[in-house]
Amino acid sequence: MEIDLGEFQLSRELRGHEDDVRRICICDDVGIATSSRDRTVRFWAADPLNKHKYSASKLLTGHTSFVGPLAWISPNEEFPEGGIVSGGMDTLVMVWDLKTGERVQTLKGHQLQVTGVVLDGSDIVSSSVDCTLRRWRNGKPIESWEAHKAAIQTVIKLPSSELLTGSSDTTIKLWRGKSCVQTFVGHTDTVRGLALMPGFGILSASHDGTIKLWELSGQVLMEMVGHTSIVYSVECHVSGLIVSGSEDGCAKIWKDGACTQSIEHPGCVWDAKFLENGDIVTACSDGVVRIWTSNPDRIANPTEIESYSSQLSQYKCSRKRVGGLKLEDLPGLEALQIPGTRDGQTKVVREGDNGVAYAWNLREHKWDKVGEVVDGPDGSMKRPVLAGVEYDYVFDVDIGDGEPIRKLPYNRSDNPYDTADKWLLKENLPLSYRQQIVEFILQNSGQREIALDSSFRDPYTGASAYLPGQPSKTSDISAKPRFKHIPKKGMLVFDAAQFDGILKKILEFNNALLSDSEKKALSLPEVEISRLGAVVQVLKDTSHYHSSRFRDTDIALLLKMLNSWPLPMVFPVIDILRMIVLHPDGATKFSKLLGDDNDILMEMIKKVTTAPALPANLLTSIRAVTNLFKNFTFFSWLQKHRSEILDAFSSCYSSSNKNLQLSYSTMVLNYSVLLIEKKDEEGQSQVLSAALEIMEEENQDVESKFRALVAIGSLMLEGLVKRIALDFDVESISKAAKASKEAKLAEVGADIELLVRQA
Repeated sequence: MEIDLGEFQLSRELRGHEDDVRRICICDDVGIATSSRDRTVRFWAADPLNKHKYSASKLLTGHTSFVGPLAWISPNEEFPEGGIVSGGMDTLVMVWDLKTGERVQTLKGHQLQVTGVVLDGSDIVSSSVDCTLRRWRNGKPIESWEAHKAAIQTVIKLPSSELLTGSSDTTIKLWRGKSCVQTFVGHTDTVRGLALMPGFGILSASHDGTIKLWELSGQVLMEMVGHTSIVYSVECHVSGLIVSGSEDGCAKIWKDGACTQSIEHPGCVWDAKFLENGDIVTACSDGVVRIWTSNPDRIANPTEIESYSSQLSQYKCSRKRVGGLKLEDLPGLEALQIPGTRDGQTKVVREGDNGVAYAWNLREHKWDKVGEVVDGPDGSMKRPVLAGVEYDYVFDVDIGDGEPIRKLPYNRSDNPYDTADKWLLKENLPLSYRQQIVEFILQNSGQREIALDSSFRDPYTGASAYLPGQPSKTSDISAKPRFKHIPKKGMLVFDAAQFDGILKKILEFNNALLSDSEKKALSLPEVEISRLGAVVQVLKDTSHYHSSRFRDTDIALLLKMLNSWPLPMVFPVIDILRMIVLHPDGATKFSKLLGDDNDILMEMIKKVTTAPALPANLLTSIRAVTNLFKNFTFFSWLQKHRSEILDAFSSCYSSSNKNLQLSYSTMVLNYSVLLIEKKDEEGQSQVLSAALEIMEEENQDVESKFRALVAIGSLMLEGLVKRIALDFDVESISKAAKASKEAKLAEVGADIELLVRQA
């Protein structure tokens, strides 16, 4: 199909999503489905009388975290008006009936975020960050296999029914059944998007900023370069046109390997798809779906185009930086009404979309215009600025001993020894630090192979430079980026308890059982009530924790109550157990009861988290589990049951109860510390996913967000999942945190942003 090769212009905007639009699915000529970070799928129905117009038709809700990949089920007997398949960060695949707008299937099996869904006949095939492909038939899993050693980011089906996957391991794999028949090697970073180009081969989009066209033999036919950041998606039209979406805020149109147009957006372009008529649909991080056309009859009216131009201008203004500062943060021309204080004093003000420098003329008592101040192009590849000067690197150097963090600027073309010498003299630091500073520069700039220079002479003592292998009197110095809140060391616990209130509630419930003829047998006799009082006295006396002991019958009594009392009455019992596991002897006795054959703790967790779960039971049980991290005797059990525990309590992060939110984020943070120590990559991936889900929740308590961010930063810094975190768009999360008014969120956001820059 030939299309007008004129310039694409805005045709219409589809508004409704409340957060980033992540994926687009073209549903034949019936409509368009879109997914979003707002946890919803929206279906925009085509006007039967005018197929170029779309209106909101269905809102599909059910995912508990952001929704990504989509697939279209053409109308059939089961779905007379068609259906939608969606995959989410919540690890679920869902199937929706468009006639009713209801969810008809929920497919559970993946351990981490679902990144791709495709139809293969009546089967559904899904891909995930957990490195697996899964095949589902009639709502049931029929097979799964590990397709890559790193996260799978996308999957498509070829007309031959073979599958193609792209991964964070930088490769593409061709699958015939469960057998890999071809591995495509050529990208240098994560492969994020794939598309079929009929008659030619396969298109791929990558974090390395390129788009490649491959033969099915694995040979690269063409490389398209033009984006300045991650390329998230690529799509081909039957006319031969290609469209790509990128972190750089552009949807680019390609013809015969050349970029013919860049369509700027007020945010990241997560996805771009062609309609059959050649129009383009884009998904943007500003929450808006846009349709672009090269057909003059379908171009938006001048008012709509002007409105979009205004949105784009405001976005650029908010992103533009002048001398290292945001343009929008600069004062306006009114600042020039204030006289300068000395001759030559400079001031930068905002004039329209530019920053303009003025100098104070003391003789004429006025501000003289110097000229426009220009920074390099905005984007993820922007060079750092120090004191208004751009450098390849600006390192944070921690001298220690209570000294403040120092800024060390460096360009790759500089001699690192000269840089170290000048910086040490400028900072009035001992020149004995010289070699360590040089090695720090070489390590962090990727220039480890540079030859060492021994020609330096201390200008004050005449002494030679230190070289490795020679005696040195160098002081200790930690010349590395300094993080304020990461990595997290040690575990957090909930060690405060209102013991009198707990006992009072147990007595209240016991009296209720006594007065109920059917449940009287469940009540405790006076001697057992007395023993509970003795247990509480031991727990209160923290100064003797090293020597105090519990009876075996004390633990047995609590377990009897836990197993026999009605569910609404068990939360004070769990609360006592929460404190017992913090006591050395209590932890030892309790850990002996966690056998494979009769795991009373997992039984309790399943019991209290089964819907409809009572908030009091959830709160006390999740805090009890969190306190287990205090004692190493529980580490193996916690690691073994990690998936079950995180799944059981996953509803807590989206609860309106702030205490539940905080408890869940604390447990996630403790898990990050444990699994980093255990070098458990699979476990770290799941904990990372849980922490990111917390950050996706809008109504999250500040402290909960803080603990989730610390978990993310710690996993990136000392764990094994930095690449996965980058694939999860952790950069956006760090930037949002850094912009927070809450100081601690801003600080840990800066920590994570530094990790992203290093990557």
